[in-house]
Amino acid sequence: MSDLPSLPVTFRPGHTRVILLTAGAAMFATITAVALLLEQLGPGEQLSFILTGALIFWVLALLARVKVVADESGVTVVNVASRRRLEWAEIVQVNLRPGDPWVFLDLTDGTSLPALGIQPGVARQRAIADAKALRALAEARASHGPEQHQG
Repeated sequence: MSDLPSLPVTFRPGHTRVILLTAGAAMFATITAVALLLEQLGPGEQLSFILTGALIFWVLALLARVKVVADESGVTVVNVASRRRLEWAEIVQVNLRPGDPWVFLDLTDGTSLPALGIQPGVARQRAIADAKALRALAEARASHGPEQHQG
């Protein structure tokens, strides 16, 4: 299939990532500046402000790290607090239904794994295209195995 993306390929919500990291950096800089400019704060209070800003940035960076990486042997799903490696044969179906906040992978063990790296929030058409590409890869790999898709 020539319409399959070349591997490895990484799917991630680019606009959302930029927004989260920019907002995190801006919040950290603002909170740090306020802490340093308020003369009535002692060093411990200033440090607590700065640490709060760093914590906010860290949480937003965790939200921005989500991705789905497909390679010859399978898929790695990186969500906010977890990372899971799947073989192609473990993926039964790739779903992005209307109203879904992100892609869901139906697995051979009967469970469903959310894949936050493909989400239609800000860039809906890109998410749909990414979901279709991942679905096509999963179907091709499941039916023929990775050994027939060199190149």
